[in-house]
Parts: sequence; C-alpha cells; structure tokens
Amino acid sequence: MRYAARVIHVLPPHVARLIAAGEVVSRPLDVVRELVDNALDAGATRIEVEVEEGGLRVVRVRDNGVGIPAESVALAAVRHATSKLPPDVSAVESVTTLGFRGEALWAAAQAGHLHLVTRPAAQVGAAEVHAHAEDVQVGRTSAPAGTTVAVSGLFGALPARLRTQLPPASEVREITALLGRYVLHHPAVHWRVTVDGEARVTHAPADHRGAVASVYGPVSANRVLAVEAGGVRGVVSRPELTRARRDRMHFSVNGRPVQAPPELEKAVIEGYAELLPAGVAPLCVLDLTVAPGDHNPNVHPAKQTVALADLPGVAARVRSAVAAALAAHPLARLAPALSAPPPPVRDAGGSSFPALSLVGVYQGLYLLAQGEGDLWVVDAHAAHERALYERLARGLTEAPAVELPEPELLHLTPEQTARLHERAPTLHSWGLTLEDFGAGLARLRTLPASLAALGVPRLHEQIVEAALGDSPDPRRDVLARLACAPALKAGMLDHARGEDVLAALAACEHPWACPHGRPTVLRLAERELAHAFGRRGVRDVARGRDSVPGLKP
Repeated sequence: MRYAARVIHVLPPHVARLIAAGEVVSRPLDVVRELVDNALDAGATRIEVEVEEGGLRVVRVRDNGVGIPAESVALAAVRHATSKLPPDVSAVESVTTLGFRGEALWAAAQAGHLHLVTRPAAQVGAAEVHAHAEDVQVGRTSAPAGTTVAVSGLFGALPARLRTQLPPASEVREITALLGRYVLHHPAVHWRVTVDGEARVTHAPADHRGAVASVYGPVSANRVLAVEAGGVRGVVSRPELTRARRDRMHFSVNGRPVQAPPELEKAVIEGYAELLPAGVAPLCVLDLTVAPGDHNPNVHPAKQTVALADLPGVAARVRSAVAAALAAHPLARLAPALSAPPPPVRDAGGSSFPALSLVGVYQGLYLLAQGEGDLWVVDAHAAHERALYERLARGLTEAPAVELPEPELLHLTPEQTARLHERAPTLHSWGLTLEDFGAGLARLRTLPASLAALGVPRLHEQIVEAALGDSPDPRRDVLARLACAPALKAGMLDHARGEDVLAALAACEHPWACPHGRPTVLRLAERELAHAFGRRGVRDVARGRDSVPGLKP
C-alpha cells in the first residue's frame, strides 16, 4: 500500500461530535498508544519508542512514515484536526485507520509539552511544532524523512493528576506489554523500545512466528502453527503449550489490537475441540479483517474495544480457521526427555497419522511402537476411546433414530429441566427425543441408533445426564462419556488388540487426543536416547520426520 503525505483538515462540529471521546490522555500509556497508532497510519516500517521515568519525563516516538506536509503542520495540535477522516458524516461509519478523532496530539499538548518534527520524503526541509496548552509555535528545521513526536513533562501543570499516576516501574510494565501486542499484530515493522536508555524490546521484520519469538521467546515460537483462512491470519499454539489464564490470547481487528470479547476467546478454544483439557487456554495471535462498515472502533476512549456488527459470524470464522490449522499438522506430544527438556517439535506438512509398527505392550495398558524414526508410546485406553468416539459420532448421521418400545420416564433436577427446555430441539436433531413430563420427570422416546445398542450400564440415565449437564457441547459430552465406558482398560490389552488399536487410531480424523483432551500418543526421538545414554561419537540420528522420505521437516 502506498501512503501519501498526511494533509490535515479540521473536522466540522457536527462530525466532531460523533467521534468525541472525552479524555484521551490520562497516563503515559495513552500517549504511547496514540503516537504509535499515528506512526502505523503513516505507513511506517520502522518505529522507535523511548520512555523516560515511566513516560512522565518524556515519551518519544520516531517513525519513517510519510510525514506531514509543511502547509498542514500548524493544524497538527488543533483539536479534531485530522488527516485520517474526511469531513463528512458518512466517513464516521467506515473508519479504516487506527487513529481518526484528531484528539491525540491536542490532548498530549494539554497534558504536557509537545514537540513534533516531520518531513515528507519529497519535501525540502522539515517543519516543527512546539505546543503546550493553547500556545502553538511552528517553525522550520532539518530532519530525515518521517516524524518524531516527543511529549515531555506530562501532567507537570496538573499536580492532582500527577499524584495519581502509577509508579514508573508499573507504568513501564504496562507500556512494554502494550508495545509487545503491537509487535505481535504488526510483525512486518521494525520495532525498538527503549526505557531509560535501555533497550527492552527489539524486533526485526518477520512473520507472526518471529513476532512471538521477539515477545515470548523462541521456545514458544517453535510451538505455534500458522492460521490463515477467511479473514483470520496469525498463529495458534500447539496443544501442549497452554496456560491457566487467557492472558496470551491476542486479537486485532483491521490492524487495531483490541481487548477481545469473550465470544472470540471461546471460539479459539472451541476450535481445539478435544485437543485442549478443560480449564486451560492456548497462546494465539489472530488478526481479524472485517469490512470497515461492520465494526465500530469508537466505543472506548482509548479504542481498546470495538463493536462488531456480526460477532457470531466472526466467532464462527475464528473457530473454523483454528480447527483447520490444527487439522493440517500432526499433533503428537513429545515424551518427557530422560535428562534435558525435549527439543521443539517441528511442524510438518500433511495431517495423516504416522505408520506405526507395534513393538510391545507395557503394563497391560501402553503400546510401544516405532515409526518415523522415533519411539512412540500409545495410551491404549485413550486411543481406543478416541476411535469409539468417532465411530459413535459417525453413527449419529448414518441411521435414523430408534423409537423405544416403551418410553422411559427419568427423574430430572430443576437445573436439568431448565436445560431441557433450552436444548430439546438440538437434542432431537441428532436423534434424542426427550420431553418434559412434569413433576420433575422427563419422557425419553427415541435414541440415536449408534447409541441404542451399546451395552453400557445405566445407558439411558448416562445419556440424559450428559445431554443435560453443564457442558456447552452436550453432543460431545454424551459421546465422550459413552466412548469411555467400553474402551480398553489396564490388563485387557494383548498384542493382537494392540494392533487393532493402532489401526483404529490411524483411521481417526483427529487421532492426537481422546475426547476429554488427554494425549493419545507421546514420542521419543532416538537422538534423545543416545544422549541420555552418553554415547560418544554417535551417528547423526535423523530427528523424527526428517528421516522419512517425502515428508517435509
């Protein structure tokens, strides 16, 4: 995209009223955010941020963007003067830039001393602005192409505001976290963040994986998978890289880092399906693209949240994109190394389960197999459970529901009765007809054919308990519970059954985890065994898929 020099105009009052945000600068973090937004809007490919004394002494942002022409620079610190929004009402409904209100530089000048130096590449000589409160002075100077904005002495003339600021160390922590998010969502930009003369963040232009390496380190970067589908781009972590909190789930909308609504976080987690155990969250960096008219960035003074016209539709796209990215990669987790932590897993093309040959059975429950140059340990119960789960799921659509010879009455709790009223049409759609019979009873009339013939104790009760439980996906909960009961248990395994389990697992659509999120397989590279035994001069053992012809490392 080509960026033109930023010609500034003052918005008419009737447009300014539509976008007025109230207080824009209440702390140094706000200054950093607004100035970085301006730099990105100017098409900068290199942005340097300097902060001193938590930003109260000075915040300086330097970029190599298109700059402001000399004839417009006098308007830079005027309220509601902006180069980013045409002066008509319709433009407010289709914002395409990160900034648009024309309040940032004006608010910074009200809170401190603003010094701006700017030069478009084609202009001879640079212009500069000194502004504080209503005093604005414009002059000429020399400078490289681009723009440098420094805001110093923040709140020096506002002692009450100054006393309520966070300690410098706390403000720096939040500024660094904010700029880390900009790095994640704008990885093609060269970033450098300096705090009191010390470089805190440096990032050379890269892709999203490189940005994760700059912010969270190479270990995390080696455990992410690329996502690109339906207006959703970025990365998600492999299932083994999770956290108890959702603090590493990052989203942007049309380039703007935002606090995502819970619906989008939930969509990502649902995209993992059974690959994630309950109560944990992955790392993700997802850039969402929507039509300008389908989102409103003007619902928060700091533009940290946006309103989406079709939030369910966007969530569905996110869920689908994450699921597709995970399905395209083998997701076996590395077995624990015998001495040092295992090396990062390399992504590989294709989604097929590896061809494994059974070596033996351990403790009547675990299968030892070899394939792709590695030793594989298979949890036979989890693997059998996964195969049964997928077989039951296919059966839901392969045959019509079975009418019970005599409808069965089952007792429900008040909570289950309330859920029945909500879910009855959904349950009926996959063959489970359950009707409220009053007095805390429900009448079970039909069952899916694939479930009706199962030899599971208390079959009807288990189905109803799972279908009316607190899980957001009752279908999955029913199938997972019924797949668990008949799956092979410890002591039931022999070599022949082990071969059957491996074959059934290889035929699964999602073979890497059981329906409850536990891994089905672990792998241990021969190289790790050689190192653990202290072998000297050992032959160079190919790592996993490196050793298989035709498979990409």
